[in-house]
Amino acid sequence: MSRSPVRVGLAGYGFGGRNFHAPLIASALECEFVGVVTRSPERRGELAKEHPDTRAFDSLSDLAQAGAEAVAISTPAATHMPLAREALGLGLAVVSDKPFALDAPSGRETVELAEHAGVPLSVYQNRRWDSDFLTVRRLIIDGSLGSLTRFESRFERFKPEPGPGDAGGGGLLDFGSHLVDQALQLFGAVDTVYAETHRREDRDIDDDFFVALSHTSGVRSHLWGSWRQGAPGPRLRVTGTTGTYVVDGVDRQEAALVAGRSPATEGDHWGVEPEEAWGRIQRGGASAPVPSERGRWDTFYPAFADAVRGEGPVPVDPWDAVASLEVLDAARTSATHGRVVTLAR
Repeated sequence: MSRSPVRVGLAGYGFGGRNFHAPLIASALECEFVGVVTRSPERRGELAKEHPDTRAFDSLSDLAQAGAEAVAISTPAATHMPLAREALGLGLAVVSDKPFALDAPSGRETVELAEHAGVPLSVYQNRRWDSDFLTVRRLIIDGSLGSLTRFESRFERFKPEPGPGDAGGGGLLDFGSHLVDQALQLFGAVDTVYAETHRREDRDIDDDFFVALSHTSGVRSHLWGSWRQGAPGPRLRVTGTTGTYVVDGVDRQEAALVAGRSPATEGDHWGVEPEEAWGRIQRGGASAPVPSERGRWDTFYPAFADAVRGEGPVPVDPWDAVASLEVLDAARTSATHGRVVTLAR
């Protein structure tokens, strides 16, 4: 017997809500996109144009009263936890955009609240389903690189004017939430953290950072994020004892969504990287292309719907987000005091 779709709403219709969450919710057969919480006349106009059958609401309470079962929160970073707690109190299952919280204690408190209420809570770590990340995971499993020694990962863009990092809580929280999450997923717990952050003279938050992680497994992760890097480095460089995997460009699912394409319009072509975008394994002067795994951002909301129906785990365990925030908190301390920080166990 087929089940009814999970009725999912969205809080916020800015860049992330409009370009990432709305089309992916609307594309998922397991979900019904029921409405957006926004009071902005401009955002409501965009919603009416892009999703004419989807209602706008003034509040989470109004969304819940209209029959929503879950909500995705895509609002400025400082509002994620207050809105998540409000939604949980209304009995709504929650997807929180990253950064999950501004610090680990706040995130931990919200996860405990969800567990006490028995309401599903997940975090939108969509970069776990990037083509390049999935390819790295495959190469680690099949031993193509030997024993891994160093993981280098970058999200670097060139935005000379003040950029969207403000809404994300600064570059360290914005890009760092993805970079640290990927490193922890691949290589496990972290023993020590060293970080450097930089900011423009006219801004109070960082927009350029470097973080070095020493994993208990012995791998070292070097992570860069920047809104003002005029010469971005390779997206990934993963070094092992028998070779190095390098990817220059960024997974193309984001660009596809911004351009108005979606899993609903692309079907089985969604997330497929063209051959010219594939990474390569290098062994000295020898270089060989590596077919990329298909990017699968389209699987997040179906998996979340399964969790809401009690038919599977949430796609991202919120305790993983707390673990990432502990690393990011340590990185902030390291950058402030200029020292290596050892994480408590």
